[in-house]
Amino acid sequence: MNAPLRRVGVVVMVLFGLLFANLNWVQAYKGNDYRTSPYNGRVQIDEYDRQRGYIMVSNPGSKPVALSTATKGNLKYLRSYPAGAAYAHVLGYKPVNGSATGVEQLENDILSGTSDKLFADRLRDIFTGSHTAGGNVTLTLSKTAQDTAYEQLVKNKLGVKSGAVVAIDPNTGGILAMASFPSFDPNLLVSHDGKADASYKKLEGQAGNPLLNRALQETYPPASTFKVLVSAAALSANKNPDTPLQAGPGYQAPGTSHIIRNATSSTCPEDQVTLKEALTVSCNTAFARLGVELGSQRLNDTARAFGFYDDSLRVGNLSATDRGLRVAESVLGPLTTSSGGDDKPNIAISSIGLNEVRVTPLQNAMVAASIANDCSQMRPYLVERLVGPDLTTGLYSAAPKELRRSCTPSEAAQLREMMVSVVENGTGKSAKISGYVVGGKTGTGTADEEANAGSDGWFIGFAMKDGRAVAAVAVILDDAGKGGSGEAARIAGLVMKGVIEDKGGK
Repeated sequence: MNAPLRRVGVVVMVLFGLLFANLNWVQAYKGNDYRTSPYNGRVQIDEYDRQRGYIMVSNPGSKPVALSTATKGNLKYLRSYPAGAAYAHVLGYKPVNGSATGVEQLENDILSGTSDKLFADRLRDIFTGSHTAGGNVTLTLSKTAQDTAYEQLVKNKLGVKSGAVVAIDPNTGGILAMASFPSFDPNLLVSHDGKADASYKKLEGQAGNPLLNRALQETYPPASTFKVLVSAAALSANKNPDTPLQAGPGYQAPGTSHIIRNATSSTCPEDQVTLKEALTVSCNTAFARLGVELGSQRLNDTARAFGFYDDSLRVGNLSATDRGLRVAESVLGPLTTSSGGDDKPNIAISSIGLNEVRVTPLQNAMVAASIANDCSQMRPYLVERLVGPDLTTGLYSAAPKELRRSCTPSEAAQLREMMVSVVENGTGKSAKISGYVVGGKTGTGTADEEANAGSDGWFIGFAMKDGRAVAAVAVILDDAGKGGSGEAARIAGLVMKGVIEDKGGK
């Protein structure tokens, strides 16, 4: 064989070798990715041959909040969300192209029918030629509470354009309501008409970021709601609700010329108030001084005990706590100097919930829930049950789990006493519920004075009946201005009434 032919032969052999290697790469290594890719047309058609399972709320007899209905197109079932925007951030959506979000993503294998737990159904389908529907998901949500939370955010009395509500069952950690505003209509993102991508891009660029779940992913200055944790730190240092604190109309932060003042001149102008009185009237000067006295270590330890600095928290299914809806980390910010000592000016401002303290609405609801439940903080979750396509075969039932102990039961009782005083005698009166013991704390988050017109309005609290916790809640209204915390308290009371209604008044 002459040299040119040998060279051609070598080239052909190399090309065959590369082709063989590429075939092995595609079939052996990347084959599963290609088979399961949402952009694979065959996968899409096969997936939509099977009716996707229902997502339901906890109320017996209520209609599904996510379901699939038959179509006449190549994709035989269309996903729909009858409740629209009210449940969008919890449910997420299942688009034709791309990945699911929210609970649709968390429980995709159950809903799509591909879970190993549904193997018997798939095996039967092989012999019958059927396409058994996917499994079904029941959430912990209380329908009345969820509907109320979203409706009150949208129709708030101050014209606020964004905010969030989270309600929790303190005894279990089950999330009873989770609403974020502004929201979006998930039905626009699952259509089969090719307009879903355009709808997503429009939402992505829309003012107010409606795709953001503010309940879990946004952090805010907690303002005076943080005084609850400063009170918990004080109780852990052997103080009690009757411990006298130095108050007065102003407090000069140590080593600075900055004067910390109260929201109004009539708020704790006297030289001394008790810890309980200071929380009741939200006395800035008393809590700024108290925080400096307690020091950075005790404040940090207390915050961590209630769930701050937990960057691993996920909300979803308790059997898989390493996956779920991601929760942003709540933090205090730096409270020490570069040399490691207490940064007293920062501590003073941080002790009234400003400076660099940041908290999610979920975290603030967990603080209230923990206190209502004798400082047993339960792991929050959304998925109550998984059942088979027949709606009777049980695949999973949530078993509540304690996440951490935040304080002692006696300290929790003292915190409840002080928070009840806030609702009965102080700034949280709008949250009252007839026949129930309600405790809470308002907050107005600003960069400086609490009366600032551009401030956020907060309320966190709980409702109890016969000594047992019924619900805990956190409400945040962005840039609410004057009256924001009172409006947040009013909404919180209505949401907790919704929980009570769905529980039959129990």
